[in-house]
Amino acid sequence: MGAPLASPDIVSDHEERIDPDRPWATVVHNDPVNLMSYVTWVLQKLFGYNRDKAEKLMLDVHHKGRATVSSGARERMEFDATRLHAHGLWATVERQ
Repeated sequence: MGAPLASPDIVSDHEERIDPDRPWATVVHNDPVNLMSYVTWVLQKLFGYNRDKAEKLMLDVHHKGRATVSSGARERMEFDATRLHAHGLWATVERQ
């Protein structure tokens, strides 16, 4: 008789419990290339943010090094990251 099978409810110290309800996020990261005005414009164009919201996110990117610009289903966040990449911005998809 072999070792007992591990219960799916048991998580080792080296595993992360996956919460299917936890949303994903698209995060824009600071880079030395793009102008702040350009980042603001891209956020307005792609996400429909008003100027104030887009500028706030851009300033978070500039001062904090990153900003979450959208959240939701993984597939949608990957799509958003791809659109940001097409505009020359550095973006990643992460669990929130």
